[in-house]
Amino acid sequence: MSASLIRFENVSKAFGSTVVIDDLNLDVRKGEFLTLLGPSGSGKTTTLLMLAGFEAPSGGTILVDGKRIDDLPAHRRGMGVVFQNYALFPHLTVAQNVAFPLQMRGVPRGEIARRVDAALDRVQLRHLSSRKPSQLSGGQQQRVALTRCLVFEPKVILMDEPLSALDKQLRERLQLEIRELYRREGLTVVFVTHDQSEALTMSDRIAVFNRGAIAQIGTPADIYDRPANRFVSEFIGETNLLEAEVTGRGDDHLDLALEGGPGIRVPGRCEDRAVAVSIRPERLVLDAPELDNHLDATVDDVVYQGNHLRIHLSCGPLRLVAQSERRIEPPVVGRKVRVSFAAEDCTVLTE
Repeated sequence: MSASLIRFENVSKAFGSTVVIDDLNLDVRKGEFLTLLGPSGSGKTTTLLMLAGFEAPSGGTILVDGKRIDDLPAHRRGMGVVFQNYALFPHLTVAQNVAFPLQMRGVPRGEIARRVDAALDRVQLRHLSSRKPSQLSGGQQQRVALTRCLVFEPKVILMDEPLSALDKQLRERLQLEIRELYRREGLTVVFVTHDQSEALTMSDRIAVFNRGAIAQIGTPADIYDRPANRFVSEFIGETNLLEAEVTGRGDDHLDLALEGGPGIRVPGRCEDRAVAVSIRPERLVLDAPELDNHLDATVDDVVYQGNHLRIHLSCGPLRLVAQSERRIEPPVVGRKVRVSFAAEDCTVLTE
């Protein structure tokens, strides 16, 4: 991956006495797809708006290619922006919408026509060039908005929840289309979403926001498999988060007592006494004696979810969720089972 293209240095943003972003330091690498992920009010959209030039930082510096931009107006930053509501001009045709940013930049008319046709060809919408936005589906409108953003060849593409208004199937299809377009064109993309699945699907790296700060940044595998804290563990996907007490320490492992008494062994080192253990549901296996850790449990419920079964379990005061392949015979509710999991599938969390 290339060196940093965008850098936030000690950036803060306050609205009156309310601090929305607190001392943000963030690098965006050239040619990467970086997603800003977090719940509502976490600061991700405010960060994007400051980068786009629609909000001014209260403090700190934003740089692109080593040059400060936080004092430049939005139209001089060379960034394309795609919003959730598409923001297409309803009185203009598809071709006219796509041509608009080129006209604003004084591109010659013949060059505009050539670039608009080529851009619409790339997203397979040239045959709809004379239609108005109201004559298009939601997915087609979103492609037009993306094409209008790309046609003037911006340095960076900024996307704020661009797919959230679409139905599930169309959203998933456009996720892959945007990712393929990003790779083909060699774009740098900063993408905002609250959808964890969307972030895992599309991103090179994810910055998880919580209360105006980055709780963790890393690849999708880093974020999902090695969460840095309880917030990330619970916000990304689903997890079993079990409170535990450290009862022994080895060179490379910890012995833990879970709530209710069961003991397990996990990898890692930690000086804290009270910790939490994160175990993803798909890492729990019923009756697997070859694995490291075992808990005796009762099956409380089995839920069919298409490509897998969701199994609710109780282990004394503990409540667990396991995930099993659909083709495996589901356990009977009320049955006593042994739940097993490997030590390396556990993440110990201290904060």
